[in-house]
Amino acid sequence: MATATASVTKTFTPLHDRILVRRIEENETVRGGIIIPDSAKEKPQEGEVIAVGKGKSNDEGKVFPLDVKAGDRVLFGKYSGTEIRIDGEEYLIMREEEVLGILKK
Repeated sequence: MATATASVTKTFTPLHDRILVRRIEENETVRGGIIIPDSAKEKPQEGEVIAVGKGKSNDEGKVFPLDVKAGDRVLFGKYSGTEIRIDGEEYLIMREEEVLGILKK
């Protein structure tokens, strides 16, 4: 997984205030012997930031760096971001303002 992440950061850089996030899948647990198919499962709203853009610029052209950085674990809204596929892996591209918070380890 680390090599896939390293190759993505070399081949893709988000622009401006956008970030590239990989969803963190929850561990599969079966409750009561019922197996829930993948199509019925909700997608996780937690992810790891893989790459970040330079920052948001104002009208004068001054760039403000982002609060999130690569490696942060973040929470985001259920319908946040745009799903993309890079090198066979699924990622989300979203604006920093769509991030609800950073999870501390």
